[in-house]
Amino acid sequence: MAAKEYARWQISAVKHALKIWRTVVISGPRQCGKTTLVKQIFKKNVGYRTLDDAELLNVANSDPLGFLKHEKGTTMIIDEIQKAPILLPAIKRIVDDNNEPGQFLITGSADIRSLPEVSESLAGRVANIRLKTFTTGEILEKKPAFFEKAFAQNWPMQITGYDKEAVINLAFRGGYPETIKLSAADRRSWHLNYVNSLLERDLRDIANIKRHEVMADLLYVLAAWSSKLMDVAGICGKLAVSRPTLENYVNILVSMCLFERLGAWVRTDYEKAGRKGKLFAADTGLMASILNWRMEDVMLDSDRNGKIIETFVFNELAAQLGLCEGYRFYHYRDRENREIDFLIENDCGILLGVEVKAGSSVSKDNFKHMTWFKYNIVPDKDFIGVVLYTGENVLPFGPDMYAVPVAALWS
Repeated sequence: MAAKEYARWQISAVKHALKIWRTVVISGPRQCGKTTLVKQIFKKNVGYRTLDDAELLNVANSDPLGFLKHEKGTTMIIDEIQKAPILLPAIKRIVDDNNEPGQFLITGSADIRSLPEVSESLAGRVANIRLKTFTTGEILEKKPAFFEKAFAQNWPMQITGYDKEAVINLAFRGGYPETIKLSAADRRSWHLNYVNSLLERDLRDIANIKRHEVMADLLYVLAAWSSKLMDVAGICGKLAVSRPTLENYVNILVSMCLFERLGAWVRTDYEKAGRKGKLFAADTGLMASILNWRMEDVMLDSDRNGKIIETFVFNELAAQLGLCEGYRFYHYRDRENREIDFLIENDCGILLGVEVKAGSSVSKDNFKHMTWFKYNIVPDKDFIGVVLYTGENVLPFGPDMYAVPVAALWS
């Protein structure tokens, strides 16, 4: 049975970009729905060429300019551009001679800006749009409105139907289109086959990796460290690799859109503020399968259910932030172990702190780090604090502080 074609939040952003930019690049993990999105935008027959086709790939590499020729005033769609980076200088040459918008719509299962063999960024000529796997809001056909509500402090009184078990179930499902309707066993099988395919085939298009067994082990380690500050020295020792090799391999997995970085908020003179970034798995369903987690075990393990719910929230937040201009996304942690899971700053300088709690109850103690941050680090800024939890009621905890159900991300 074919997967349902849910509408993507990014459709309007891609359509708008095609009216302004000569080239639009959509990057995202393989099988996240990039091709389906493109076909939803272009209902009529257009010039579509996928580099998964060996014959077309050969033509692209042997005659880039010939491959790129298409009728003036139309859009050429090129799928899986990372397989033929030689096309990028040719695209630059074409769009430099013609500033008409919407000439090329390119998709890639890797962020082409981060690939070592890509010297041409198309800066000033391209809009880069990131497509993640499906969010809960997209699957439920809801509009992305969390940040609008959060910064306006305009919450419903109650959101029912999503207790801790329901939220963890959503996290285990993940957002790959092919897995949304699968059983837990079939979903895990799909995820593991997907990972094997990436490591055995797609990795060759991204980089020259000599130690494939290390990359497979690293995929597991990074999934286990999702949402946490990594012990780089410890990982190097465990995998028996040098720090430069580890950093290179991590960069490759990030470029393949399997993990995402979140930088630290360091806009302060406070000398104890941490500067380490975090890595998050880009899909919690894939993360759970890589780690061989079972729903019944995770429900009883506070570390695991906290990790998967925080990673799930990160991906829901990141997807909505990808639709907005003027927002910046961070985490905060200092040497006194004061931590705020997520900090979002809008273009007015207002800060939104988001803490994630797997439990269904909240106390004043859950707000202590955000309260300290508000009055000691940013006393001259507007600060709103939100604890996302798996209960049902929106509860005030002092000025600009709220406990809010996780389901507010899509309800």
